[in-house]
Amino acid sequence: MKSKKMTTLPRLSGLALAVAACAVLSGCATSANPQDPLEKFNRASFAFNDAVDRTVLKPVATGYKNVTPGFVQTGVGNFFGNLSDAWSAVNNLLQGKGEAGMTDVTRVALNSTFGILGLLDIASEAGLQKHNEDFGQTLGYWGVPSGPFLMLPLLGPSTIRDTTALPADRWGDPWKYKDPHNWRNIGSGIRVIDQRASLLDASNLLEEAALDRYEFLRDGYLQRRQSQVYDGNVPRAAAEDDGDDAPTSSSQVVPLPASPAPAEPAAAETPAKTQ
Repeated sequence: MKSKKMTTLPRLSGLALAVAACAVLSGCATSANPQDPLEKFNRASFAFNDAVDRTVLKPVATGYKNVTPGFVQTGVGNFFGNLSDAWSAVNNLLQGKGEAGMTDVTRVALNSTFGILGLLDIASEAGLQKHNEDFGQTLGYWGVPSGPFLMLPLLGPSTIRDTTALPADRWGDPWKYKDPHNWRNIGSGIRVIDQRASLLDASNLLEEAALDRYEFLRDGYLQRRQSQVYDGNVPRAAAEDDGDDAPTSSSQVVPLPASPAPAEPAAAETPAKTQ
């Protein structure tokens, strides 16, 4: 028999998207920051998320990290990472990155078989680079502007473009189709807890270092997403315009400080991408 717990996560995700959509359509807040015209709503959403994290998610993640053996945590991360490689492959191929897409396909094949359903990441040991591509990055690659920053209730930092891409990312998640439902929801809960546990050190540093944690998180997220869309090589025009205008093919490429190494530099003939 299905219980209410079995549908909690999907309903929460739908609620978060609905609240965010209402905020955007109503134009309920303004801000001096052109990237954050909904700052009032976003700060309220951030405060709500922070309260949920402090009272529920962070304590559970801390207990999980302290009690669960390291090899089990690694296996959980590898398992869900292997599932994400499948959707990453699709997005790399949609972006015309054939080599990266086939690398992701090979990673899934190796880790799903010799890696015992992805519990072991033997593909990385074999030198096959892991990519993290989602549909928001694909839209950015083909010139869709990021739009304003948006802090989604429960789901965290995003942009209008990335929020629009969430249904596609959910559709492309193989775990969405796991049956029975109770196993799917248990796995989804473990996935969230494992991801939060992996960020404990970073969140502790953020709490100690940032005077305005909201601004620090917002600016860090926007810079990271811009770097991800451009595979670490951000044209100067895009960096100066905050991704609102697509750069020309002659734009000088200037890597962002501390950005990750490019997964696969875009060829000269590839279309311009917008953050």
